[in-house]
Amino acid sequence: MPPTGRPYNPVVTLNGWTLPWRMNNGVKEFHLVAEPVVRENDRGLQGPLVGLQRQSPGPTIEVVEGDRVRLFVTNKLGELTSIHWHGQRLPNGMDGVTGLTQPGIAPGKTFVYEFVARRPGTFMYHPHADEMVQMAMGMMGFWVTHPKTKHPLIDEVDRDFCFLLNAYDIEPGSATPKIMTMLDFNLWSWNSRIFPGIDPLVVRKNDKVRIRIGNLTMTNHPIHLHGHEFLITGTDGGPTPKSARQPEITARAARPPRPQSEPRHGHCGPSYGRPQPGLVHPPTIRNAPCRHLPRAQSMHAAACLRPARASPLWRGWVHCTRKRTRRCSSAG
Repeated sequence: MPPTGRPYNPVVTLNGWTLPWRMNNGVKEFHLVAEPVVRENDRGLQGPLVGLQRQSPGPTIEVVEGDRVRLFVTNKLGELTSIHWHGQRLPNGMDGVTGLTQPGIAPGKTFVYEFVARRPGTFMYHPHADEMVQMAMGMMGFWVTHPKTKHPLIDEVDRDFCFLLNAYDIEPGSATPKIMTMLDFNLWSWNSRIFPGIDPLVVRKNDKVRIRIGNLTMTNHPIHLHGHEFLITGTDGGPTPKSARQPEITARAARPPRPQSEPRHGHCGPSYGRPQPGLVHPPTIRNAPCRHLPRAQSMHAAACLRPARASPLWRGWVHCTRKRTRRCSSAG
């Protein structure tokens, strides 16, 4: 539970964390710093990216429906920037589109955004200034607005995970991503981390789990959960009516929507496939007898499930099911 503000079950951000805030006369204040960062994609592989709070993607922002928020954004890049609050209902002047709703934030300057988080759900934030450079190099983050009261379409869960999809084109021997690549990426990652450096989703037997997935890359990503069935409970437009939900084992994380799914039950069995060397594979879901993940936070597409077995030897792979190439594998 947060030390201040209304109580909620915080999300777990894979390989990330939740941005702290301070209360100032009833307003939640956050501070974001846009700056160049060096992100360790995997052991021995580091890339110069663009991020926030010394990380790419930036930290997850968590608030409660009805909170008034004030966000200080400081620019330490060598060019103009701004922050767009993707999916928020807010005054036009707070929308963060450089040259349309505000002047760009100059290097060394700070801009203050303030609005009310009016609806619960899964959202993102990212720049709207030189997007082909800043977004392609990882300047983005998750935003979760928790319901103020019990919501008819947003179930309470035991574990709530979130992560952003990232895709990069980095030539061997190089370090900086090629920002003009549209489809032919060679590194697929979750929160800029590549298998086996991605955190596992550790849950307790019979936990109800939500997985929020955000996609700000240039292409779509089908996401498959081995050994589990789930319900897609929300998309970019918000929670889906319960009458429109159906069991799935694969969800398409389109660009830029935010799929949100909740597995109904687990028939989790052993996965005999193995990730292939050199390919980018997302983490496993491990059915543990007790939850021992740090209470970190995160957000974007979500999936919920109830693991049926409690054994570290039984695991379900969660991975991208795009055409099998050197960049991504459908092997389980």
